Amino acid sequence: MHPTNDPALRSFVPVGPESHFPIQNLPYGLFRWRGEADKHIGVAIGNSILDLGCLVEAGLLDEVPGADALFTAESLGPFMAAGKPLWEAARSAISRLLREDEPALRDNEALRAQALVPMGEVEMLLPTTIGDYTDFYSSREHASNVGSMFRGPDKALLPNWLHVPIAYHGRASSVVVSGTDLHRPLGQTNPTNAPTPNFGPSQAVDFELELGSFIGPGNELGQPIACRQAADHVFGFVLVNDWSARDIQQWEYVPLGPFLAKNFGTSISPWVVPLLALEPFRVPGPVQEPPPLPYLQGALDWGLNIELEAWLQAPGMEKPQRICRTNARYLYWNICQQVAHHTVNGCNLRTGDLIASGTISGPTPESYGSLLELSWKGTKPIQLANGEQRTYLLDGDRVTLTGWCQGNGYRVGLGSVTGRILPARS
Repeated sequence: MHPTNDPALRSFVPVGPESHFPIQNLPYGLFRWRGEADKHIGVAIGNSILDLGCLVEAGLLDEVPGADALFTAESLGPFMAAGKPLWEAARSAISRLLREDEPALRDNEALRAQALVPMGEVEMLLPTTIGDYTDFYSSREHASNVGSMFRGPDKALLPNWLHVPIAYHGRASSVVVSGTDLHRPLGQTNPTNAPTPNFGPSQAVDFELELGSFIGPGNELGQPIACRQAADHVFGFVLVNDWSARDIQQWEYVPLGPFLAKNFGTSISPWVVPLLALEPFRVPGPVQEPPPLPYLQGALDWGLNIELEAWLQAPGMEKPQRICRTNARYLYWNICQQVAHHTVNGCNLRTGDLIASGTISGPTPESYGSLLELSWKGTKPIQLANGEQRTYLLDGDRVTLTGWCQGNGYRVGLGSVTGRILPARS
């Protein structure tokens, strides 16, 4: 176990047992004071943000090579690119400074007042510029459910699914940070297979509960990343809501897959949880049968025991209602296999690229990670606490995704990602 993951560690900053951000986590994010333009790199601890630029100015991160440039940059990109040895050095230094028995920051009242920022007083930003976005289709349960609905149970999985980590290239320009509301998309639909399709607002807007991974160091064009080395290229994880317009998708996806049904918006949580913080929660993934081809072997122990939830709040509800609880350990294809497959043809990944898992569904109806599945293509409406029902999202509906790993008396969480569906633009 890495010393920074020790369950016995405690910070001088108060952290409750259900907080997502104890000293064992230390996720990175980008923020600015409300009304100001300057961006700051910080680490979440409890309900506070540790401004790393302040620590640089105070000389408390001198042991981290290049910290003065990395932690005063305009984004997390340079730090992501720096690689695993520097990530570990920075994590060790920050962890030490936040420990309850370390006086350097704890006993410096003036610096502490400057460096520890209340979360509620700042605006969180996208952690870095996202150059490319790839969305995988890695949950066997989700793929089987969708296949059963559209092709029948006997053809639930297509012949390639158990051999190939299926994915498509998404649109990075419409990836937004948590709290950004999105308008109902317009597009073509043809629910009755009429000679001429309809055009108008989607009537089947959905959420998708996913995990996302940010790439750190990339690879040269033509140089694949081996499955065993893939984890060294992954900086950390966020939550992803890959919003979908199911009726638009059903009409447009043949023969090249999703387009307007997906690219109107993808929401991510603002805090990037380092891969190292998740190491204690690694578990074996599902048994892969038939065995994957050799280039996809060598990292089958990269399942992650992350509890995941989706909450829905309609305009008439006082509080949100949980509609899904699942777990990332159900993913059939793991992040190492995704990276290895993405690059096996020589494709070059770059720092800041976002790789999403695809919808994460479990084996039971309450663990399905989308409304398409929860309402079984609209045939089984979800009952809400205010008496309303939902098959798909209505205008004003807010979806919040959250996830955490449960330790002994502490949690390592990803925070949350939230967004609301606004009426379509006329």
